[in-house]
Amino acid sequence: MSRKDNQTDTEDTNPGRQYASKLTAGTDVKAGRMVFILGMMAFWCNGDNYAAAPLIVEIARDLHLEISQAAFSVVAYMLPFGLFTLLFGPLADRFGKARIINLAAFGTAIFSMLAAAAFDIVSLSAIRAVNGAFAAAILPVTMSLVGDLFGNDPKEVQNALGRVLGMMFLGGASATAIGGGLAFFGSWRLVYLLYGMAELVIAFLMLRILVRQPGTVSKMNLRTAYQEAFANPALLKTVAIIFLVGASVFGSFTYAGKFVETRTGYNILLVGLILTFFGLATVLGGRKAGVLRQKFGSKLLLAAGGAACIAWALMSVWHSAVLLSVSLAGFGLGFIMIQSTLITTAQQLMPARRGTVMALASFNMFVGGGIGTFINGKILNAWGYEAIFLVSAGLILLAGAIGTVLLQKIGGARPAAGSPGTS
Repeated sequence: MSRKDNQTDTEDTNPGRQYASKLTAGTDVKAGRMVFILGMMAFWCNGDNYAAAPLIVEIARDLHLEISQAAFSVVAYMLPFGLFTLLFGPLADRFGKARIINLAAFGTAIFSMLAAAAFDIVSLSAIRAVNGAFAAAILPVTMSLVGDLFGNDPKEVQNALGRVLGMMFLGGASATAIGGGLAFFGSWRLVYLLYGMAELVIAFLMLRILVRQPGTVSKMNLRTAYQEAFANPALLKTVAIIFLVGASVFGSFTYAGKFVETRTGYNILLVGLILTFFGLATVLGGRKAGVLRQKFGSKLLLAAGGAACIAWALMSVWHSAVLLSVSLAGFGLGFIMIQSTLITTAQQLMPARRGTVMALASFNMFVGGGIGTFINGKILNAWGYEAIFLVSAGLILLAGAIGTVLLQKIGGARPAAGSPGTS
């Protein structure tokens, strides 16, 4: 990298102050509106992803397909979602995060609505593939934008990240109820149409609410961006833990709906409402994650991992809908404490390349979830649902324990506002 590039990156390592100069009067109000609208987009975008699962049977019936053939539309969405995550992060660092989110929001909205007009599996899969490519930008770029907005105050960064992450996972957790309900009373096409319309409304609101800022690096170079990331050992360790969290949470939550259905005998609408307790806990817990980390430091990760482990292990023995809801809420609360802390820590390690960092973190989270889902499928066939929750409980505890040690080593146990590396 040239000396000029180094100077550019060094000068731009405090994007939080770039925002501070723009959000002069009414800062709290403007920042709050931005976090809210980003959270709403994360809710609908992640819900768009998870709503596909309960639709497979209806899609197969309508398009005269085998269920395995209809499921290809889900794969068509997820593959570009994972790959394009790695592209959009560096793009956001170069051209500005608000610009990339605005583009991605309109793209995912339009192609979600177009899926409602699909006439066969080829057209549906092609449309969902483009939808997934645009949706890949929403989570990592949103997380990096929030980091820029509150970059000089780690506590506020984590609180804001927790709110957005909470809305994201509430969207995923409630998608079974929303998608299943719309498909039951209408059609699977109505699900994609509704999600796309909601995303389109939010995309227009984003044009008015999001404050645009310049990029934080002078050149777009994927190789350089990821070379810098892979040269940071602490960052690699952090995203490796995020991989474990993804394997635990995404890998097991995929099977939670069917498990709740078998234990309670409820229909898909009631099962979806029970699953929503996971999302509600992430929303409520995420709002105070930064405050709790400031107070308890690295011990928060160990406590959160322990609480999530107990909640998910007990999930395997409950038959009561109330107790199952309590386990889901406990697991969601522990998860959001761990995840928001890890993401905040990762951003502090490379503040000039927050987009790249969040792309790497998101990629690890979803790849971990994919591998976890695959392995848990084998576990299900061999030992049943109970084993899935026990293994995943052990993984979340392991993630909390390793994360505690990592934070102590890199000095991120209880960061002070404005400390080096945080702005």
